[in-house]
This record gives sequence, C-alpha cells and structure tokens, in this order.
Amino acid sequence: MIRSLTTAATGMAVQQRNLDVIANNLANINTTAFKASRAEFQDLMYQTLRLAGAEQGSGNTLPAAQQVGMGAKFVANATTFATGPLNATGRQFDIALNGDGFFAVLLPDGTTAYTRDGSFSPDANGTLVTSDGMRLAANIQIPTNAPVITIAPNGTVSAQIAGGSDIQVLGQINVSMFPNPAGLERIGKNLFRVSGASGEATDVEPGTEGSGRLEQGFLEGSNVSMVDEMVRMIMAQRAYEVNSKAIQTADEMLSVTNNLRR
Repeated sequence: MIRSLTTAATGMAVQQRNLDVIANNLANINTTAFKASRAEFQDLMYQTLRLAGAEQGSGNTLPAAQQVGMGAKFVANATTFATGPLNATGRQFDIALNGDGFFAVLLPDGTTAYTRDGSFSPDANGTLVTSDGMRLAANIQIPTNAPVITIAPNGTVSAQIAGGSDIQVLGQINVSMFPNPAGLERIGKNLFRVSGASGEATDVEPGTEGSGRLEQGFLEGSNVSMVDEMVRMIMAQRAYEVNSKAIQTADEMLSVTNNLRR
C-alpha cells in the first residue's frame, strides 16, 4: 500500500513538470522565433516479484513475470524546430530564416551563440547587431550613406551608395547547421549554445545543404500552437488529478486497515 503512495506521488511530480513546460511555451507564444518544447517521461525501475520462465515443476514454466513499477520521471525536453509563421515587418534589417539553420552571433565574452531571431539593427558604428547589442558573426558594416540595403535569399548583403550607381557588396550572411539541433542548450534571450549532444556548427550559404533561405523584411514567429498546448494542459491536469485520487484511495485503504478490530 505504501508503494502506491510514492508511485502516485511521482506521477504528480512529472505532471507538475509537464505543466511547467507547457506554461513556458504559452508564455512565449509571441516571442520571435521561439521553438516549443515537449516534456518527455520514462517509467522508473521495477520490483520483480516473480521471474518470467521460472520453473514450476513437471516441466511447467511461468508465462509472465510479476513486476510492480515505481512510477515515472522527467527525462528531457524535446524541442520542435519547425519553422514558425513569417510575419512581414517592413524593416530592411529584419531577416527571417525560412527553413533550417541558425544565425551566429557573438556574446560579450567573445564566444559564439546561435539564434533564429533575425531582428537586427545597425549600431553606432554601423555594425549589424541583435536587439541586445550582440554582433552578427558575419560582421556586416552598414555605410551611413546607403539608404537602401538589399539582403538576398542566399545571404548576400549589398547596397547602393548615395550619389553613385554601382552596387556595393557589404558581406555575406551564412547560416549555421548542426547534426542534432535538438541537443542545443537554451541560454535565454532567444539564444542557443553548442553542447556535447548538438555537434559542432557548420556554416553554409543559405539555401544550400538543407539550410533555409533568408527573407528580408520578415521575422519568424513562435511555432507554439495554442490549441495543442491547451489540449496538453487539460491532459496534464487530468493526469495530476487521477494520481492525487490514487493517493487519496491508498490513504483511505490504510485508514481501514488501521481501524480493524480483532
């Protein structure tokens, strides 16, 4: 009877974690290029009371084992990297990545992080930076006398300098591809960092080697589906309730046992 109390308690704990993940998805439903997560669970170890195939005499063996499970545990977040909706902004420095890949940006400590958020702007020196001032690794310098910037789907950045007729190429924006993007570590601010599970980044021209192409004047929206998250939240709530009911039932059965009279 005590086993059922602890087993149901693990069920309540994992559903609480499930709700935490769902709440984070819903909180970021309007976050640029946010990627939804899904909580994944595994069953815990089992207590074997009787082995399958055990000899019973006269050549008879048991066809099935007797095993009692110990509950469930939270093991990982599965991230969905499907491209979110592309929203037109009209800003020439906004870039949406239509397909797989990431933009590489430089953190203040000089290390590289990766993002799908293409809301870039030139800083005081004309360098393209993120909303938090982190420099795009491609190090694109925007001239002050270039009123119109063109960012091609293949990542080529060009401009026509005021007073001139020639098109000047300012640089190339590549995208970073990973063997296992689900293994990237989230560090907040729409950024990811390389981990031992993600593999190393490979920089490629947009539109090649399975990478997405760039869309100037657009930003990628969150790929969170409100309907899906609401359904998962209802299922998590019902699972939490039924586990709490199992604890209540076990407690009532223990109470009956405790009140037995000789």
